[in-house]
Amino acid sequence: MESTSPVTARLDAATRETLDRLAEYYDRSRSWLVAQAVREYAERESEMLAFIEEGERSAREEPLISSDEMLDWIAAKRKEIQAKRNKEAA
Repeated sequence: MESTSPVTARLDAATRETLDRLAEYYDRSRSWLVAQAVREYAERESEMLAFIEEGERSAREEPLISSDEMLDWIAAKRKEIQAKRNKEAA
């Protein structure tokens, strides 16, 4: 099993109550739900950061592309990310 370490966060009363309702509904601990939320946030933000960094690198090193080509690339990237999330959720 992967080792874990504790993290402390302060939540307002409404958020804690919502979290407790979700934990009860899903029959999971509050800790599990928080860890899952943080994991998903970290993955999503890491993907976005990599996307931004790749764009910055590309702007420095590669010829520019048209806006239509960029929109097609973004659509393909979104599909790729969604497929990855769907696979992980299954």
